[in-house]
Amino acid sequence: MAAMQPRFLSSFVGERSLHPSQQPLRQLFRYQPDAYVGNKVIHKCHDLPRDYKWRKHVVMQLSRTLSSLTNLLFNKRNLEEIPNNRRKPLRPGKLSPPRPVPAHIPRPPYVNSQALPGIASGPEVHDERGIESMRASGRLAAHVLEYAGTLVKPGVKTDEIDEAVHQMIIDNGAYPSPLGYGGFPKSVCTSANECICHGIPDSRPLQDGDIINIDVTVYLNGYHGDTSATFFCGDVDDKAKKLVEVTKECLYKAISICGPGVEYKKIGRTIHDHADKYRYGVVHQFVGHGVGRVFHADPVILHCRNNDGGRMMLNQTFTIEPMLTMGSCNPIMWDDNWTVVTEDGSLSAQFEHTILITQEGVEILTQC
Repeated sequence: MAAMQPRFLSSFVGERSLHPSQQPLRQLFRYQPDAYVGNKVIHKCHDLPRDYKWRKHVVMQLSRTLSSLTNLLFNKRNLEEIPNNRRKPLRPGKLSPPRPVPAHIPRPPYVNSQALPGIASGPEVHDERGIESMRASGRLAAHVLEYAGTLVKPGVKTDEIDEAVHQMIIDNGAYPSPLGYGGFPKSVCTSANECICHGIPDSRPLQDGDIINIDVTVYLNGYHGDTSATFFCGDVDDKAKKLVEVTKECLYKAISICGPGVEYKKIGRTIHDHADKYRYGVVHQFVGHGVGRVFHADPVILHCRNNDGGRMMLNQTFTIEPMLTMGSCNPIMWDDNWTVVTEDGSLSAQFEHTILITQEGVEILTQC
């Protein structure tokens, strides 16, 4: 699951100087009180389009100029290429109650607290026992994600995917990490079409031609395994398929350069360089993160070009989870304070793995 640069931490990032803080991640983002329609600033609710009433702009308090430049050079050109389509914009559906977890299954410390935990200071570096525990949680997350992908069909509700994922996780003696994280009400994130990340499973049935990211994190024997992938629902058009294909390539290209002593910033440069070849936007505000005994820890892994310091350490675990967009990479957050969609309604795709830094380079922990 992304962390905000800073907010959910796996997909969530905000003001760069704050990320090691123990402040709740929500404080690392600023919510824009005004709204924008095109280039016009709208100050009052009655001036907004009807479908704008439940949307908020998420503003990263750094890189505003960089974000605008990226849009100018790359994203705007893609906008001109987005064909008129009949895909309906996402709308919030009805939520079922949170699903119960048997009492004997250990819970992460944040469960039952509505407060968002801060990003834990310090990297997740493991001894041999910890590495084996990370392998076990990663394997389970990978198998759950693989199973979830088989459920993606027209007419299937995202809440039904949540139900199946939840059951598989607890049947294996694990806890679904998103459930209760900062008040998140479900056991998995389901982000369809223009949803960048942190979509809440609900009553909306999947449509033929949708793309959907499913983000699975499990807490097994005290360790989190975190992974996601974007799946095709029915007959998906070639442009959407290409976005998904390039996003997956970005992840694996970034993983391939990892190893002891490698600078974290090379991840962002590798992803951004590849995305630029296809004029896709790279979301800056949501990031990868350390993961292990805690859900979200240092380091913050930026998926865009950056000058952050720091180098990878032997036996360290963290996620890489790039989010690419066909148009604008500026995010808007719904009033549920979780669901993040693209500003212009263009498609977004994401892939994620938890990785381990080894003597030989890197091991992907979340693959079957």
